[in-house]
Amino acid sequence: MTGADGARAPRTRVRRERSASESLLSIALLLEAVLVFFVVMVAFGLQVLPTPAVFGGGALLVVLLIVAGRLAGRPPGVWLGWALQVVLIALGILLPLMYFIGAIFAAIWIYCFVTGRRLDRGKAAYLLDNPSTPNN
Repeated sequence: MTGADGARAPRTRVRRERSASESLLSIALLLEAVLVFFVVMVAFGLQVLPTPAVFGGGALLVVLLIVAGRLAGRPPGVWLGWALQVVLIALGILLPLMYFIGAIFAAIWIYCFVTGRRLDRGKAAYLLDNPSTPNN
């Protein structure tokens, strides 16, 4: 639709409603992507691997974390997120402190997973009891 001046009316796109689980898991994965950036800098500074391997592996891990974050609302994304938790802990082979840091982030992932599922079940139960409420 165009107006008298030829300008188009702005499009409004309805966004898909995200579940609490999807939101929490994607936040956890984004934080882990930021963590990997710093891990790459430490691995580069300590020269634990050749430079191309450090930056290439780090870039691949960041991309996988972002992809998993985008897919967090679907089962393959959640499975990828679980696998990436194992990878983060396994980085302790190269940087021993990553055993501890990876375990902390895995605990955050587990907390987000459990809490998100609990919130989603609670919302579903509420909507079953109150089907006519606007702005669910």
